[in-house]
Amino acid sequence: MAVFNGGFTRPTVALLAGSLVGMSPLEALAADTGGSSASEPIISITPEAIEQLLELRDDEAEADKLGLRLAIASAPGEDFRYDLSFDEYLKAAFTDEVRTHDGLKVIIPGNDVELLDGATLDYTSTQGLVIRNPNRPRPQMVEGLTSDDALSAEIEAMVAADVNPALAAHGGFVTYVGHDGAGTAYLTMGGGCHGCSMSKMTMLDGVQTMLVDAIDEIERVKDLTDHASGENPFYS
Repeated sequence: MAVFNGGFTRPTVALLAGSLVGMSPLEALAADTGGSSASEPIISITPEAIEQLLELRDDEAEADKLGLRLAIASAPGEDFRYDLSFDEYLKAAFTDEVRTHDGLKVIIPGNDVELLDGATLDYTSTQGLVIRNPNRPRPQMVEGLTSDDALSAEIEAMVAADVNPALAAHGGFVTYVGHDGAGTAYLTMGGGCHGCSMSKMTMLDGVQTMLVDAIDEIERVKDLTDHASGENPFYS
């Protein structure tokens, strides 16, 4: 199995998308033997990305058996990182989703379908393969915090309606993790706020002020982000 880019051993791939026709591994086999199947696309792949991926695939042994496996490699609460590799599509797990676009099979693990829905895989000469994903990472799970009560719903509503629109101008966002029942709301920061030297000021002076002023039960916020793992780890 050949792997490339962003944690991949092969150096040439960058991600984005184009529309794909969907099928399970069994349906993929049926399509290759004259059957037909169609379902809603999960991601989009641009023609430029398709051309690049087909060239890479065709350099592999038994290329006709290989599809592009696209999976999310990051943990909940972290900015998205992706794992792309070539794998035999007929050996995909039953829970995987297989799509075909312009002769390229794309395999997406079942657990990642929701988080990749609507994403685009693209290729440019300057960036390589790039993935543009409109979704947000799943929240980090922290033992002892509450995230499914009425207060959490109020915080999440404010984060979606007021906090993140304010941060969007700077390319960032926050994700609500939970509260401790003693006045502290816990969040993570993503996008342009991840690893940024101004993250502490943004969280304390911006996000905290908005939440504390609007919600009586919240007295402070705490940032759970590992800023040292960001692409620009200036946070200290």
